[in-house]
Amino acid sequence: MTIERGKRWSHALIAAWTVVIVAFLYMPAVCGVLASLTSSRYFNFPITKWGLAWWGKTFASLEVRALLSTSITIALIVTAISVVLGFFAALAFARYDWRGRSIYQKIVLLPIFFPQSVLGLALLLWFSALGIDTSWKTAVFAHLVWVVPVATLVISIQVYSFDPALEEAAFDLGASRWQVLREVTLPVLWPGLFSGALFSFLLSWGNFPLSLYTDGADTTVPEYMYAKMVAGYTPGVPVLGTVSTVGAAILLLGGYAFILLVRRTRAESESRAP
Repeated sequence: MTIERGKRWSHALIAAWTVVIVAFLYMPAVCGVLASLTSSRYFNFPITKWGLAWWGKTFASLEVRALLSTSITIALIVTAISVVLGFFAALAFARYDWRGRSIYQKIVLLPIFFPQSVLGLALLLWFSALGIDTSWKTAVFAHLVWVVPVATLVISIQVYSFDPALEEAAFDLGASRWQVLREVTLPVLWPGLFSGALFSFLLSWGNFPLSLYTDGADTTVPEYMYAKMVAGYTPGVPVLGTVSTVGAAILLLGGYAFILLVRRTRAESESRAP
């Protein structure tokens, strides 16, 4: 009885601690959602006037549409390139053992530990020295410098659990290198690739320091939100913040659910196979 009571108390304390941490982390996001649902210009609590007027005004703005288009374009391009580079970098990072591998691992991950403002300033100085005009295209390059190491690290977690014997068996059966890559390596590593794509998109979408230094006359959503918070506040800021927060949650939770669904479907199909 004492042991069972202790377990119940432990579970209750863990549940309470989890609720406290989640509330602490997400309370600012909840405040942003509430601020976007008021008809007043400034957020006052308790809210006296509820409405979606600022949602309509925000998405009717041509400036906001241009911001969303720029941010989505940058994030999609960064995601596509990061997954490809991260895939091959992760294979060299975690799959093969070769001379200089340890140094390679440290060099690949080094940009993650740089302050992004310092990295953005360094890239801006480099672009200026080369005579390259900054725009959203240079922002893509800047994001890649920081996001590719993250994608590599995420994908390499899946690569570490990859059994090389699967590829060797396919080669023994006469498969070509392209067939092994397409039918063995990629299907086994796709959860890591999918996770790397999610992280790449979200990190690029929400990146402020690198975009501030390297996108020139183009503007992304985080820059717009910062500028409006500093001067000329508009309730469009919590609207865009809510879109970013809810969109990120949907992507992460939806992606995790999709991975679980595919794994369950694959396990069921394998159990039915003779």
